[in-house]
Amino acid sequence: MNITPKKTEVFCLGYPVFNTSLDKLPLKSKLLVSTINQYSYCISEEDAAFKEALLNSDVLLPDGVGVVFASKWLNGVKVKKIAGADFHDYQLKRLNAISGSCFYLGASNETLAKIKARLQKDYPNVKVGSYSPPYKPNFTEEDNAKMIQEVNNFSPDVLFIGMTAPKQEKWSYAHKDALDAKIICSIGAVFDFYAGTVERPNKIWQDLGLEWFGRLLKEPKRMWRRYIYYGGVFAKHLVKAKFSN
Repeated sequence: MNITPKKTEVFCLGYPVFNTSLDKLPLKSKLLVSTINQYSYCISEEDAAFKEALLNSDVLLPDGVGVVFASKWLNGVKVKKIAGADFHDYQLKRLNAISGSCFYLGASNETLAKIKARLQKDYPNVKVGSYSPPYKPNFTEEDNAKMIQEVNNFSPDVLFIGMTAPKQEKWSYAHKDALDAKIICSIGAVFDFYAGTVERPNKIWQDLGLEWFGRLLKEPKRMWRRYIYYGGVFAKHLVKAKFSN
């Protein structure tokens, strides 16, 4: 698949990665936003449907120091990390200023209730809706229809999807045309971060480029494979890309 990067993007490991301010997001309806990091890159190399979803996103955010390093080492181009949590905060501030609306699709009802409670305090001008889909490996056609109906009945300015990668990206891409939302973005763990059910490593870790290490320390059993095992896999991909020519 041949993808030509736009002026706001830089090619990194074959992916057109967003490389400018969020103020310069493309202006179009049904803007599909995804993120890429070392883990999602490695998984996409094993999962063709996931790779297709990432490559066909309208915006692919560099959500990880691995991608930032890869761009600099392979292409000599500096890329600024934009985490899913950063995109979430940006959109909530924007929506609050215009009295806009957002919808959270994913997570449990308990997590969604905590998100709504916090939003009422942080961003009182934002109208918010939510739906907790069934927790299962694969959705049925009835599940998909219900999820789409819940979103479209609300018709949000921004649809946040949190069902973990690669499930959320593949679902968003497959159902983009059926969804009545101006921006559709997969942000995974941000649901738990904002709800407070999982603590995001503080700004010191983030500024040092060690947010991944902070998450590893907090949840070693769940995160070791993502950061340690796939960190090694990602390093092999980088070396191959660097010295294959």
